[in-house]
Amino acid sequence: MTYNWQQPDWPDFRFDPTPIEDGLLAIAEHAGKVSGLLAGLPPGLEADAVLDLMIEEAIKSSAIEGEILPRPDVVSSIRNHLGLNTPPDSVKSGLADGAGALTTTVRRTFAEPLTEDVVFAWHSMLMKSIHGIKVGDWRTGRNPMQVVSGLMHRPTIHFEAPPSSEVPREMARFIAWFNRTSPDGPQPLKHAAIRSGIAHVYFESIHPFEDGNGRIGRAISEKALAQGLRQPGLFSLSRSIEAKRSAYYDALESAQRSNDLTGWLVYFVDTVLHALVDAKDRILFVVRKARFLDLHRATLSERQNKVILRMFEAGPEGFIGGMNARKYIALTGVSKATATRDLQDLAGTGVLVPTGGGRSASYQLNV
Repeated sequence: MTYNWQQPDWPDFRFDPTPIEDGLLAIAEHAGKVSGLLAGLPPGLEADAVLDLMIEEAIKSSAIEGEILPRPDVVSSIRNHLGLNTPPDSVKSGLADGAGALTTTVRRTFAEPLTEDVVFAWHSMLMKSIHGIKVGDWRTGRNPMQVVSGLMHRPTIHFEAPPSSEVPREMARFIAWFNRTSPDGPQPLKHAAIRSGIAHVYFESIHPFEDGNGRIGRAISEKALAQGLRQPGLFSLSRSIEAKRSAYYDALESAQRSNDLTGWLVYFVDTVLHALVDAKDRILFVVRKARFLDLHRATLSERQNKVILRMFEAGPEGFIGGMNARKYIALTGVSKATATRDLQDLAGTGVLVPTGGGRSASYQLNV
């Protein structure tokens, strides 16, 4: 099989703009709406909304790779790196701390040019707790770098990257392309989503690191989008990708077999649009959460408040399966009788809405 980097037109990517024209217009429209929503929030709520989107990005980018990060650690890490925790919280998970550090750094430095040192620093902060791999430098192994799935004795090879000896030259060319096509570069690409989508395929096809390529590649895509929109943190691209993870891998695998990226960009533009719509919903949810807590906070006990805040962490989708006595006990350590009484009290005051009945009874937030 011949991959994109083995073809004579690499890396002269091409695409037909016709299938993505409507999507690009919709992205511009929704980006404006999201920006307007954020700008219209009081400072405290705006900070909460941006923090929520950053947390989702860190968690979901790792989830795409099968890494499930503890949310409290991600929250603490991002708040630490933003300077919001004094003194900084302890973060037990090194992976969560690395993801939080990367997310905040990409947001803070989005306008700066991409350099080899920047990419190395990103990789070092992301993978600092991982032992046994080369961190903060290009891969150097002699064995082929392959993306595989299936059984060890009969693997399915989805992609094979260029040899390690080619990585420094390929990455120098990629970084030069990224900076040249930035909004302030000598050859700017008109649409942020197109540049971001091409950058992702380009980087992932070089696959320059032993591990962490997907997460670094999505950080580069986020940087390209932020540069094009002239502002960071409007949405979580990784959240949108993770929602349909198999479609992402299928589209990427197909894109790495040709330098015609039309099909990939149709997928990617739709994914960016979905991320913007989701961001709008999440920002409105932050507003509803603030109003809800203002209304009910004074009537909640300490343990009830803990449970309510945990339910809000689930976001606009709602707490999976609802809250029930078993989950309440796990969160608070109270007896079953107390858990049942607390839940009934919360339902009686309109804080929760009961769903189901009998042993399957559960509750959702009344937002």
